[in-house]
Amino acid sequence: MPYTVHSDQDRRRLLDSIGASSAVDLFAQIPRILLDAAVLGLPPGLSEQETRDRTDALAAADRVPGPASFLGAGLYRHFVPAAVRSLAARSEFATAYTPYQPEVSQGTLEHIFEFQTCMCELTGMDLSNASLYDGASALAEGAFMALRSTHRDAVAVSAGVHPEAREVLRTYASGPQIAIHSLALHDATGRTGGLDGCPADVGAVLVQQPNYLGVIEDLAPLADAAHAIGALLVVSVNPSSLGLLETPGALGADIAVGDAQVFGCSPSFGGPTVGFLACRTAYMRQIPGRLVSQTVDEDGRLCYTLTLQAREQHIRREKATSNICSNQALSALAATIHLALLGPAGLAQRADICLQRAHHLQARLCALPGVQPFVTGPFFNEFSLLLPCSAAGFRTAMRDRGVDPGVPLEHLFADTHPGLGPGRAGLAGRPPGAGRCLLTAVTELNPPEALDAYVAAASEVLAAGPEVAP
Repeated sequence: MPYTVHSDQDRRRLLDSIGASSAVDLFAQIPRILLDAAVLGLPPGLSEQETRDRTDALAAADRVPGPASFLGAGLYRHFVPAAVRSLAARSEFATAYTPYQPEVSQGTLEHIFEFQTCMCELTGMDLSNASLYDGASALAEGAFMALRSTHRDAVAVSAGVHPEAREVLRTYASGPQIAIHSLALHDATGRTGGLDGCPADVGAVLVQQPNYLGVIEDLAPLADAAHAIGALLVVSVNPSSLGLLETPGALGADIAVGDAQVFGCSPSFGGPTVGFLACRTAYMRQIPGRLVSQTVDEDGRLCYTLTLQAREQHIRREKATSNICSNQALSALAATIHLALLGPAGLAQRADICLQRAHHLQARLCALPGVQPFVTGPFFNEFSLLLPCSAAGFRTAMRDRGVDPGVPLEHLFADTHPGLGPGRAGLAGRPPGAGRCLLTAVTELNPPEALDAYVAAASEVLAAGPEVAP
């Protein structure tokens, strides 16, 4: 048996010490059905080579997204240079212990500090924490941080926030029974309509930039409206868009959160990703997770350490600022390296390519018979369409032609969800043609020929007339 570390004598000595006659005795209390391969109908075991052949055959059946994939809705395909993985694997970053002990964790602490610096520069904020689990949990942490700062106990969340992030927020809020109020989108533009009707106890206003429909929100008026009622504005931003868009900090946001998956991390069927949270100095003491600072040791050498929180603050239950400890350091490192390789000019160029190609594709698709924008607001690299047929049927037919056209949006108009208002995303009612909405994303990995293939396939599918949604 390869890699078996105990000899027969070792095992016999262990069994004798606990009074067991054999290893089988150790599992005597487990029902036999769980141990008997014949009862479970399991195939016989495979050799190492047979196992490799089997896993290779299974992997060959995987469908890996290519240039003709236009999926988005929170996870995006971007080009990741080979240098990212190569540099992230260097031993300087693989220090041996938790960053709570700085004398043996300088590599980890330094790259987390650099990640924080990148997030501050991107968002226009004063400071950033070490990475959080993902963008959805970062949004919930940002909401609670705002409530602690305003001493209020209600949240107003835009219907344009990702529905899954809203689910995470609802889960966070269910324990302390935080009230969640939904802010409707303007029917025509798809932008957040405003804060009219917000209760006086709202301490956090949550919006997404660009929002779930792909629309670029007008943040400055929302920030003014939030501050007018004594609340803080929390913006969940796609950091890739900040190569072109103004920073949340410059537009009046108090807290900026998001997911840095767009830098250095492939979608990978949903993860891992890397959340971030940045804020203004006034709210520094309420920041969740870890915070790394730069300092000098007693010999004057530059070094890094965790700061502004006790090691045990995460286990203080209700007295803790937050109970989140995850920092996704490897993904944060990959994001930092990718941003360093891009630089400001490269980030702007990538964002411009995404924007130009998305607008080109949207215009060509809306020129097809029966296709129109679902909403009319400005967009970055993602847009929503209203098709003349079922979006689910359209997707199936397009996939048969080698194009993954995007994500049907019918789930936005589901039945009322407790705590979120109408629909999972808070969109009011179920409008006619809700089953005909499709969300399409374009990145630099969709070359012009892939856009041509999308339009050609869409023209063919629509001409064939798939089943029309009720």
